[in-house]
Amino acid sequence: MPPKRQGPLQTVQRETDDIKRQVDSLIKDARLSDGSGRTEAYQSRCIHLQNLVEETTRKLKKLTKADEPAPVGNYEQRKMEEERRLRGFEEKLLVLVQELSPPQKREGGSSQAQEDEEEEDSEEDSEEDSEEDSEEDSEEEESEEESVEDEEEDDDEEDVVTKTMEQIPESGTATYMVISAFKGEQEGDLTIQMGEVLAILSKNEDGWWLAQDSKGSKGLVPKTYLKRYSDQEEDDEEASEDEELESKRKQSSNWDCVMRAITEIDATDVLSAMGAIPAGFRSSTLSKLLDEGITYRASHYIQPELSQSKLSFKDLFRDPDTGKVRQRTARTSLTLTLWSCKSIPTPGVGVQVLSRHIRLCAFDGTQVLSNIHTIRATCNANNVKTWSFSPRMTGNLPSLLDGDCFLRCNSDAPELGILFELGVTYIRNSTGERGDLSCGWAFLKLFDTNGAPVPHRTYELLVHGGTPYEKDVEVDPSLTRGATGTGMFQQMMLSRKLPKLFLKLKSPNVRTRSQLSALPDTLVGSLSSIHLLVLHRQLLADILLMDRATMQNAVSGSVLPAHTSPSGLTTPRCPLPECEVPCRFLQTSKQ
Repeated sequence: MPPKRQGPLQTVQRETDDIKRQVDSLIKDARLSDGSGRTEAYQSRCIHLQNLVEETTRKLKKLTKADEPAPVGNYEQRKMEEERRLRGFEEKLLVLVQELSPPQKREGGSSQAQEDEEEEDSEEDSEEDSEEDSEEDSEEEESEEESVEDEEEDDDEEDVVTKTMEQIPESGTATYMVISAFKGEQEGDLTIQMGEVLAILSKNEDGWWLAQDSKGSKGLVPKTYLKRYSDQEEDDEEASEDEELESKRKQSSNWDCVMRAITEIDATDVLSAMGAIPAGFRSSTLSKLLDEGITYRASHYIQPELSQSKLSFKDLFRDPDTGKVRQRTARTSLTLTLWSCKSIPTPGVGVQVLSRHIRLCAFDGTQVLSNIHTIRATCNANNVKTWSFSPRMTGNLPSLLDGDCFLRCNSDAPELGILFELGVTYIRNSTGERGDLSCGWAFLKLFDTNGAPVPHRTYELLVHGGTPYEKDVEVDPSLTRGATGTGMFQQMMLSRKLPKLFLKLKSPNVRTRSQLSALPDTLVGSLSSIHLLVLHRQLLADILLMDRATMQNAVSGSVLPAHTSPSGLTTPRCPLPECEVPCRFLQTSKQ
């Protein structure tokens, strides 16, 4: 029988056990020794173990649950226990280093006591010795006193250097200048004045950075109040590097997410190897994009986009005669209705399905071009392979269950279409782990080879397995494995077994078309919430554009966005039900 494969976490646990044995042995040897000639050896062993603990800690922090070849119960808890053990070893080694390295002042004091004893002996012998011997003893005493004074001066110089180095920020910290005064309102905030130079110790994703001022005080400050403080050449180089990194990130963000979904060993690979899910299931690609931040959420696309001058907006204009938002046309503006999904395979034993849903977005074959909209699906307990949308129910229908959607996209990509990803949220009965699985995907191209829009009708789309970047992958290969024959009847029977998505493209009526024209150029959402989105855009236009009759008012900064005016402002929230981030452009003064 081949030996059982050892996981990365188990390897780190074995290394931690070995470090524990070495630390215990070193502490025992150091405390039992008499301290004669072995101090340097113990110090070298301490340094070696400290480096070993740091290396093992870095290795442990890089580990993820996806690295394990087999499922591991309570993975995060075990990982935290190993981190606590390593921190305990590090503290023990620091205490041992202090014990092995006593202060130099104590050594100077003991040597001074020995010198006093020698002086007393020399005084007793001086009465019997000659005058020449007394002169030599006095010279030796003076030289020894001078050496002791030199040692004390060296200690004082080292203390001064140490204190000076503590006040200097680390070389790895970034330096920023304060562009507007900020007064700390909560515990942990740092009060700063305009023109002050700060050292940034850490940058948090929520926009609050840990900074240190010239006095050594530390606290949190908002990043919008800071500006990079460096030479002009360095600023240009950093700006160019940031632009290159940003362009590369935009081009490769989708591909990186997909490559991670394909190459990493995650729970999906484990479930597939166990036979708990069909071979065509994958980790949800669109779910991972949503988890990256607000880039692919509707709350990001509903916000007005600033022009290049930063004094006006590119996609929000107000008609001075009617007072309403000026309508804008987009290349693609349509509505669609999701009917049902049929023959969708289900996970096997050991996996419990919590919910079923479809995520859709504008897609050109390489990258996502719009926000990602989610629609919850329902199914009958007697037929879980058939999904339906917009169920009949008493009262109002939640927008999450509404299968009627709209899509606006102004991209001129020839391969522009709608990407549909069928997914389920699951929980494993054995470990309690939750996750999102992709049950397949379908793509509807919106323009033909001549650039003409496809007709508005009902479509029957075949659901493919894998990710949108994989080709010729079946959702469940077992459906076609035993299929033989090329006759019409065999093909018809096989077609009925394959998973499919049924939907209908519709041309919006006059009222809906007018409402869609008031929305941003790119947006996907529920048709039931379109009137709220139009109202939100109208409020934005009234607050941001009503007082901008002249360029003088615009330059004065009276209606500039919040991120350019850091004075006290309150932020109402966007009306989107899935929006969790306050709209940064809809700002009103506290005064």
